[in-house]
Amino acid sequence: MRGRPGSPPPVACIALLACALLASLAPAPAAAKPTVVSDVEGLRAALAAARPGARIELAPGTYAGGLVLRGIQGKAGKPVVLAARDPEKPPVFRAGTSGLQLSEVAHLVLEDLVFEGARGNGLNLDDGGTPESPSRHVTLRRLVVRDVGPDGNRDGIKCSGVDDLRIEECRVERWGRGGSAVDLVGCHRVLIEGCTFRHSAGMRAGSGVQAKGGSADVTIRRCRFEHAGSRAVNAGGSTGLAYFRPALAATKPPFAEARDVRVLGCTIVGSAAAVAFVGVDGAEVRCNTIHRPGRWAFRILQETRDERFVPCRRGLVAKNLVVFRSDAWASGGVNVGAGTEPASFRFEGNAWTCEDAPARTRALVRLPVAEKDGAYGEDPRFPDADGGDLRIGRRSRLRGVGAEAWKP
Repeated sequence: MRGRPGSPPPVACIALLACALLASLAPAPAAAKPTVVSDVEGLRAALAAARPGARIELAPGTYAGGLVLRGIQGKAGKPVVLAARDPEKPPVFRAGTSGLQLSEVAHLVLEDLVFEGARGNGLNLDDGGTPESPSRHVTLRRLVVRDVGPDGNRDGIKCSGVDDLRIEECRVERWGRGGSAVDLVGCHRVLIEGCTFRHSAGMRAGSGVQAKGGSADVTIRRCRFEHAGSRAVNAGGSTGLAYFRPALAATKPPFAEARDVRVLGCTIVGSAAAVAFVGVDGAEVRCNTIHRPGRWAFRILQETRDERFVPCRRGLVAKNLVVFRSDAWASGGVNVGAGTEPASFRFEGNAWTCEDAPARTRALVRLPVAEKDGAYGEDPRFPDADGGDLRIGRRSRLRGVGAEAWKP
């Protein structure tokens, strides 16, 4: 029998089909075996030798902090992974100036590790002092950072010059009272999601998450802040001009401490202010639950006064649920500082409730601009506010506001 002109003969077709079938039945290439280490020297050697796609697993136990490493480089789709051998028994890096400092890294993942008792920062990521070549594509997943200090400007997680950064399901507790749970200096394209930041009710300085020094495109989503410093979220801040990334000399004004910061679907308990807009150019605070702030729900400030910097401007505050007490409420709930552009802010569809005097809510809330579609004095009927359950109760008339209302 002849086939069509140009087609392979029948026997060749059968052979081709047989080869295809055998190829489909062949097992997929085995993933590279992880390198298991159980001491600091073994870890140092494994990370120094790591190639793209390497997975290093750290055995349970306690490891001396203070490890400093540089130049770990994975590739897109083949990151270098440092993870707990047993996530149920995560290894602990204890003490050290920083629990772990990583410089000039790319495509790196850290998972299921604990850092405690560092004297400086719990975990430090940076560009090695070269702003033109930031660290890139770093993921921090299910890390615990705690008891950093002594008091002062000590951070749980410090990131200077890191782009394409993800911080997922991490927990940071008790950092330096002048520092931040997460401090971003000149970081870009950042997602912080599903994390918990917790300090003590008496903390009168510092912040939970801070993005400054030229940081841009930062999203803080579905996180919980409990007494996380004086400012739970500091969108912007005050940075020495030499520490901006990119370097100010390499860019053109106008400059800003931060641009395009988003706080979405978070729960914020305590802190003197839930969110501070500080020298930021464009920020969105939407669908958050703010419970009992110490003085203000929001602050609009300008701390960097160089004339090349824009005034704090273009903030959107929408569909947040703010529950406060009249004896812990100042300036109508929004503190506006000099050198800012409060008229460029928008307030839309927020729900405000003074829990000890609901009938006075409207008089107690004084905003820098008129609000569109605000609600005042409605009881959210939290199931157990003192126990931390801040979901809106079924019998409440409030809908479409607060952390539960956030939809991606």
